[in-house]
Amino acid sequence: MRPLTAAAATAGALGAGAAAAAHIWARHVEIHRYTLREVELRILPPGARTRRVLHISDIHLMPRQPHKLAFLEHLATLNPHLVIDTGDNIASAASVPILAEALAPLLARPGAFVLGSNDLFAPHPKNPARYLLPDPRPAGITEPRDPTLPTGELVRRLTEFGWKDLTNTRASIELGGLEVRLVGVDDPHLERDEMPPRPDPEPPAPEHGNVLRVAVAHAPYRRVLDAFAADGADLMLAGHTHGGQLRLPGIGALVTNCDLPRRQARGASTWKGVPLNVSAGMGASPYSDYRLLTPPEATLLTLRAPRPLAHP
Repeated sequence: MRPLTAAAATAGALGAGAAAAAHIWARHVEIHRYTLREVELRILPPGARTRRVLHISDIHLMPRQPHKLAFLEHLATLNPHLVIDTGDNIASAASVPILAEALAPLLARPGAFVLGSNDLFAPHPKNPARYLLPDPRPAGITEPRDPTLPTGELVRRLTEFGWKDLTNTRASIELGGLEVRLVGVDDPHLERDEMPPRPDPEPPAPEHGNVLRVAVAHAPYRRVLDAFAADGADLMLAGHTHGGQLRLPGIGALVTNCDLPRRQARGASTWKGVPLNVSAGMGASPYSDYRLLTPPEATLLTLRAPRPLAHP
């Protein structure tokens, strides 16, 4: 075996040092850099008043996470008109009452939610290399089984003040001059999603005439987004991807943990012409509690009517 040259040895040492620094940053710094992403969309009916929608996702709460809890409590100061939670709220059975206390000011506002797999099943160690497979899901993950987390208690806490549970169902929320018609599905990652049929006949338009159709899922699988678009959604919201969790400069997300294209792993984009916001979420599994170039986030979507046409 040929000995390493001095240049090769130096390059190797620099590479190892960079990897160690990236690990320290991802594991101990960036995972706590909570960020508010702000997006403006002109999707409301003409003449409708501006509305603020807070999109939260993938909290993965453990009982002792003071920085995350402080961020959750801060979000209430944004005074959103509507809160949408796209699942994976907890990572421990002990987290439910702590989550409910931190969310209390937001639970008092109009809201709706779907659940993710980590709202049903406790996390466990995984081989990170699985995420590079075409289908990273472990064998048997889609088989019917009883939850190992207190899912019923979580749902009770989220609904007791009026939030809508959108598990394979529809609901509507009146926001004072804007009727939000919601549709949601159970977690597509577990293949529990069942698109609820459109009511026949459709509910009559409200007196003010302003309707916004919002579709909600935890994991943004293409089949679900296709169904939402065909259903007439004006806005689609999802989480699950963690923004890739590890991103590289010039490359972006390495994986999405579903079949969504990597370029849409976080933030606002469109799917078949419909605005789509994928939240990078606030947390990660306690067994992979790190982030690189995708800090934990919530999203404040400011929805406006179209700009008036300029007169000649």
